[in-house]
Amino acid sequence: MHIKKMIAPVLITILLLLYFIGYGCLCIFLDLPFIVKLLGAVILLALAGVAVAVLIQRIHEIRSGEEDDLGKY
Repeated sequence: MHIKKMIAPVLITILLLLYFIGYGCLCIFLDLPFIVKLLGAVILLALAGVAVAVLIQRIHEIRSGEEDDLGKY
């Protein structure tokens, strides 16, 4: 099946999300102004959302049989 091809994108996304969570926790405990913490949280949430969206798109590509993005160009 296509399960083997989905392992790498899923693992990379999980590692990236764990990194964002760790970085966000670090920023919360630092003595920074509230607006800086809020801005950092918004940026991290946006990056996490993009990472999950790209993962979903890649899973759809793998399931549809499109192995390579280069075929589009």
